Amino acid sequence: MLAALSIQNIVLIEKLDLEFSNGLTALTGETGAGKSILLDSFGLALGARGDARLVRAGAGQGQVTAMFELPADHPVLSLLEQNEIAADGQVVLRRVQNSDGRTRAFVNDVPVSLTLLRRLGSGLVEIHGQHDDRALLDIATHRDLLDAFGGHGALLTKLEKSHAAMKAASQELDNHQKDIERIRERAGYLSHVLEELRHLDPQPGEEEELAGRRQMMMNAEKIAKDLASAETTLSERGGLKGLAAILRKLERQPAGTRDLLDPVTTAIEKVLLEVSETRAIINNALERTRFAPRELDQTEERLFALREAARRYKVPVVALPDLYQRIEQELAALDADEEALAALREKVEKTRAVYEKQAAELSAKRKKAARLLDAAVEKELGPLKLEKARFKTRVSGDPDRAGATGYDQIVFHVQTNPGSKEGPLLQVASGGELSRFILALKVVLAARGAAPVLVFDEIDKGVGGATAAAIGERLLRLSEKLQVFTITHAPQIAALADVQLKIAKSVRQTKGGEKTVTRVGHLSREQRREEIARMLAGARVTSEARAAADRLIRNEA
Repeated sequence: MLAALSIQNIVLIEKLDLEFSNGLTALTGETGAGKSILLDSFGLALGARGDARLVRAGAGQGQVTAMFELPADHPVLSLLEQNEIAADGQVVLRRVQNSDGRTRAFVNDVPVSLTLLRRLGSGLVEIHGQHDDRALLDIATHRDLLDAFGGHGALLTKLEKSHAAMKAASQELDNHQKDIERIRERAGYLSHVLEELRHLDPQPGEEEELAGRRQMMMNAEKIAKDLASAETTLSERGGLKGLAAILRKLERQPAGTRDLLDPVTTAIEKVLLEVSETRAIINNALERTRFAPRELDQTEERLFALREAARRYKVPVVALPDLYQRIEQELAALDADEEALAALREKVEKTRAVYEKQAAELSAKRKKAARLLDAAVEKELGPLKLEKARFKTRVSGDPDRAGATGYDQIVFHVQTNPGSKEGPLLQVASGGELSRFILALKVVLAARGAAPVLVFDEIDKGVGGATAAAIGERLLRLSEKLQVFTITHAPQIAALADVQLKIAKSVRQTKGGEKTVTRVGHLSREQRREEIARMLAGARVTSEARAAADRLIRNEA
């Protein structure tokens, strides 16, 4: 419910702090007292368009704060949680209007966008007046209202899941078809590439090996010359042969000299062995530098062929084997893809069948609920002096426009008099009739998806007597489940309210001259008697008017 409303420096309101309770609250006052100012201020806090002209003359900015107390399961609290705004069952909407036209919005002291403020406001309050937008008149809401009245929540949840499954299956099928078409379009090219790669037969690590071999062959002549020089040096006459001769002489010396000569002969033997092994290694390397002239050409041709293929297919040479395998797999997958395609088509058909069955079931339930809603609304129209009017909920199905909530379009139609043209509520009903149709709908739909706070602005306009009393009784019934505010000129309605507020305009003297201000105050029982008597009698309140007021006040002992 709306627990409190604070307004500062808005038009003729300097400072106003109001507290509210559940039930029906009536706001009364003479024409021009400032009831529209109060509504405009409240609308500002709910996200209505700002206007620099709302700021009181002489003030730099105006401000409106509305505090709501909500049950733990209210959808607005979930919306706050989604936007990371803390709320412990209490929601405070605050709007600052600057005199330069700029506005700022806050929720629980957290700055928010105007879009979010409007979403929160629409979830908390519905304002119904002669010139306001009304949720009940928006065709887009009629389906939700009918579903709430019919209690279709569980079936809607199932249908939404079925629609999501059908949509996902259709998307999967579409993506798979596109993949197959893409492969088919490239199949000829891929086959050509595959044949080239099969002929080329690239091997892992082949480029590095070929490049090294090519580099060696290009430098083979110089390498061979250096190796031959080394071998010649090691095999020169004199050096090695001399050592061998010395070794033989030392080995023939007497046995008694072995301790002296054995280390020498061992060292000489080691040198001769290592030189021999080194010559063998050099000779082996020399053999490797010997190649046929054609071998270099063949190595270069192979290396350049690999690199040209890599350039043409825009991959590194090392990735050519993987490219071959990937293309081979893509082409081989075409047959398997056809089988998968058939399975996906079957999946789409199955999910569509489930969706269509549930959508048809929901459509049938909507038509049944529509008949019940029509009867319930028409039952309320008689006491509201619309006994000849007819209310029709039109349910038209279009399977081509199937969505998560089914394929039905729901529109509330009315016929104000027998023989008159039937049409959408907003197009057919006049201002006064419109308010009464809305009231009848609200009474029937109470607590079925409505915002917790309802505001009716002069719903009694153009009616009086028994009709006004009937309107008041229905507002009272609404207030048993929702918090209801009504701005009214009808004493019959004001007398039924749990609480009555009076809006008045006064002039006071200031240093700068006279200043007009609007004030709002709670009325005591005696003050209510006087106000209702004024509403009955006009400018001059008589004892008869007071007596009549006493009879109207519903809590009279």
